[in-house]
Amino acid sequence: MDHPPPTIALFAKYPVPGRAKTRLIPALGAAGAADLHRRLVERTLERMRESGLPFTVWTTGATHSEFAEWLGKDVPLVEQGDGDLGDRLARVPAPAILLGADIPGLTAGHLRDAARALEQVPVVIGPASDGGYYLLGFTQEIPFLWQDMPWGTETVLEGTEARLREHDLPYRMLGELDDCDRPDDLAKWPDLLP
Repeated sequence: MDHPPPTIALFAKYPVPGRAKTRLIPALGAAGAADLHRRLVERTLERMRESGLPFTVWTTGATHSEFAEWLGKDVPLVEQGDGDLGDRLARVPAPAILLGADIPGLTAGHLRDAARALEQVPVVIGPASDGGYYLLGFTQEIPFLWQDMPWGTETVLEGTEARLREHDLPYRMLGELDDCDRPDDLAKWPDLLP
């Protein structure tokens, strides 16, 4: 039976100096880190458009009119709302592919692969080299993945897989990608630096 395609949900913070990519401030300064974040969001949005899948940008840090001015009036926007990352991710309705903007190596092919995987399994994960994930797709509600997760640690992927096994939910892994979060990550992406 035909399922509707998953909607990509890009979680994006408005690029305010001092509030975006704060772990990169020691290397780039507040304005440089915010500027890098701005370029990463724009690059990810480009890949989402290339994928041909429906998408929405889940926003925080500014009004929707500021986001529309930055990303374009044609970009569907949803407010992330309050709470920790788990609370905010839990608001995204299935079927969806959750995405962050800090994966410079992400391609439209990764997004299409994730959508194809969801035709066969209820969950797909794109593992990040830091022990988290850059992408998580699902065809049904999975509230147990959002509660009491130690976000931002190197055990997020491991914890996610353990919970999926506990609930007997089959999943597929995509290839691992590097994220760009810490000063030592910058050397891998010279084209992103000013």
